[in-house]
Amino acid sequence: MPSRSDDPVARALSEAVSRIADAVRAVQASNPVVLVDGRSGAGKSTLARLLAEHWPLRTDPQLIALDSIYPGWDGMDAGAERAYEQILRPHGRDLVGTWQRYDWDAGEYAESYAVDPSRGVILEGCGALTPRAARIADVRVWVESPEPSRKRRALDRDGELFRPHWERWAKQEVVHIRRDDPIGFATLVVSIP
Repeated sequence: MPSRSDDPVARALSEAVSRIADAVRAVQASNPVVLVDGRSGAGKSTLARLLAEHWPLRTDPQLIALDSIYPGWDGMDAGAERAYEQILRPHGRDLVGTWQRYDWDAGEYAESYAVDPSRGVILEGCGALTPRAARIADVRVWVESPEPSRKRRALDRDGELFRPHWERWAKQEVVHIRRDDPIGFATLVVSIP
């Protein structure tokens, strides 16, 4: 995967994708589950998208963002629970899962999407890596990044929409980290500057 050697973020993402792809190959399954967790703005979505683009297996993975499932700004735990029940648990049992996209503007769940158990899954988002989810996942990634970088990236990405919710969301992240120990369950920890 090409990266610009003068861009430390691009270089770190490229190296992380390579490490995760190696871990996916090592699983020796056609339908591995990869969880990508980390705090807001750490680079999870970009990393997951790049991994999907450079997926090392023949059949493309299903990329699912928890941002599409959280039921609003106070919904980290509820979104992670829905993902476990509707995506990870059925996939782990070789059953078709179905999840609903949350419409942030309407404040309600909208259309549904099927999850094919014969294909791999990349589930990314804050709260993805819990003790229960870790038991189902094949590759578990925690993305580290310094707070100033995270905040800048998150606000650049979501602008004024996210600014009033930064602290509110950060409190949920802290609860998740203390309660669920996602770093302790990670098979790979990657750092993005």
